[in-house]
Amino acid sequence: MTGHSDIHAYLAELEDIPGTRVYTATRARAGYQLNQFAMSLMKPANRDRWKADEAAYLDAWPMTEAQKAAVLARDYNRLLDLGGNIYFMAKLFSTDGLSFVQAVSTMTGMDVGEYQAMMNAGGRSPEGQRSIKGNY
Repeated sequence: MTGHSDIHAYLAELEDIPGTRVYTATRARAGYQLNQFAMSLMKPANRDRWKADEAAYLDAWPMTEAQKAAVLARDYNRLLDLGGNIYFMAKLFSTDGLSFVQAVSTMTGMDVGEYQAMMNAGGRSPEGQRSIKGNY
């Protein structure tokens, strides 16, 4: 935390990274039930219940309506905004039969082939991706 005397100011700076959601304690608290739901999908019986009636399965979890809507929409970017951890969300997309690459490509606006090609070429350029405020 070099150069920062205020933890809140420091953490606020993490929100300035374009396309990145840093998994902070605040996000972890907000996403606790969401992530617990995702972890529940590790059990075959729970996956069967989920697949039979997604909305009913979600109703058993004390998540926000926004979290439930994002789960049903498979909006992984929104889920990360709402406290989801990508490694927990992997349980959801794995249950849907998606690989990590397939699911993450949906978060970029690229199709799987474009996403894989970008990653194989070294990933996204940092140019223009370092700051939302400063746009550099």
